[in-house]
Amino acid sequence: MTSKRFDKKVVVITGAAQGIGEGVAKAVAKEGGIVVLVDRSELVQKVAVSIKRVKGYQGNVLVVQADLETYAGAQAVVDQTLAAFGKIDVLINNVGGTIWAKPLEEYTESQIEAEIRRSLFPTLWCCRAALPAMLKRKSGVIVNISSIATLSIHRTPYAAAKGGVNALTASLAFEYSERGIRVNAVATGGTEAPPRKIPRHPTKETRQEKIWYQEIIDQTIDSSYMHRYGSIEEQVSAILFLASDESSYITGTVLPVGGGDQG
Repeated sequence: MTSKRFDKKVVVITGAAQGIGEGVAKAVAKEGGIVVLVDRSELVQKVAVSIKRVKGYQGNVLVVQADLETYAGAQAVVDQTLAAFGKIDVLINNVGGTIWAKPLEEYTESQIEAEIRRSLFPTLWCCRAALPAMLKRKSGVIVNISSIATLSIHRTPYAAAKGGVNALTASLAFEYSERGIRVNAVATGGTEAPPRKIPRHPTKETRQEKIWYQEIIDQTIDSSYMHRYGSIEEQVSAILFLASDESSYITGTVLPVGGGDQG
C-alpha cells in the first residue's frame, strides 16, 4: 500500500528545482500532496512536468518562480499559494547551500554577506510570510533544512547561517506551538546527488579552491560514524517524517541526518 500522509495537504517546497528539494517534492506528490514548487530557476518547471506525468497522480501542482533572498519573493509565494488553494498546511524551507569553500580569512566582505543571504534569509522570509495564514487556521507545520556543517571546515559563513536556522527553528517552535504551529529542522549531512544543474559557485574554481573543497568532503566522511555520504532518499525520509502527522508531538527539534555526525 502507498502511504498518503499528505493527502489533500498543500505543501510548499522551496529550492525545488534540483537535489533534496526536488526529491521532497516528488515524494510528497506520490503521497497525495498538493505541491507548490518554488525556485528562482526556470528548471523548476521541468520538475512540475515530471510530477504531473506520474501514473495515478491526481493532485495539483503550482510553480512559483521567486527570489527568496528577498521578502517580496517570499510573500509572492504565499500570495500565489493562497490564491490557488486557500491554505498552506506545510512549508519546507530548502533554499540554501555553500557558495564558496575556503578558510574564513579568504572570504571577502561581499562573499560573507552573500552566504548569509543564501542560507538564512530565504528560510526567515518564508517563515515570516507563511505564519499569518497558518495562524489564521491555527494549524501548520514548518520544516527547515539546516546542516551538520554548523561544525565544519572552510565554510564558516555558511555554518553561521545554518546556526541561525537552528535558532530560528527553536524560537518559532517555542513561540507558536500553543497556537497550533509545529516547527522542526533537519540538519542534513553530506549527501550524494547528481551534478548540480545550477552551479552554486559563480566562477570557475581555482586549483586551491578545489583542494579546500576536497578537504570538506574528507572531513565530512571522517566525521560520520558511518564514514559515507547519505543519499537524497535518506534525507527526504527524515524531512517527510517531520512534515507529516507522524511527528505530531515533536516541535523545536533539529534532527541530524549525517550518519551519526551531530554537527
